[in-house]
Amino acid sequence: MVIACSDSRVEPTRIFDTDPGEMFVVRNVAALVPPFETTEGHHGVSAALEFAVQFLRVKEIVVLGHGMCGGCAAALSQDLQGMPLGKGGFVSEWISMLDNARQNVIESHGSENTTAQHAMEHAAVQVSLQNLRTFPCIQEKEARGEIKLIGAWFAISDGILHILDQKTGQFHSSDTGSDKLL
Repeated sequence: MVIACSDSRVEPTRIFDTDPGEMFVVRNVAALVPPFETTEGHHGVSAALEFAVQFLRVKEIVVLGHGMCGGCAAALSQDLQGMPLGKGGFVSEWISMLDNARQNVIESHGSENTTAQHAMEHAAVQVSLQNLRTFPCIQEKEARGEIKLIGAWFAISDGILHILDQKTGQFHSSDTGSDKLL
């Protein structure tokens, strides 16, 4: 399973060179996974996650962030905050999942430079991984070694896939051989 951004520059099947049917892909703004919750409503990402994990029995979930992510840029700038629904409010509410990460990024890197943008994109991947781990089915399967969660980041500008080392919190080029993704 790959959870990726809706941005057309990030096409998971091309990045991973797969054929139709080889990956279960969920795409949304900033490749975000909301935390597990049981409130009523429409939970598209949660439903897709449940389907992939419980019924398709996926063995790996990759959260794929990317360079120049508009959702992460909006989270960093907070330009959409306070906008009414239908005029930016849905996006604002969605990316509010990154509010805590935003504060950490600003404290470390500021808010108006490429380093801060990349740090926000990397933080979004980590937030989604943390939120994945709030789902009971993920917790159980990860504890038994039946599923692996992977963080990745890709930028079309250099065409290099970077993999998150979850122990250090650092992203490393996949061509270093230090991490095997799929």
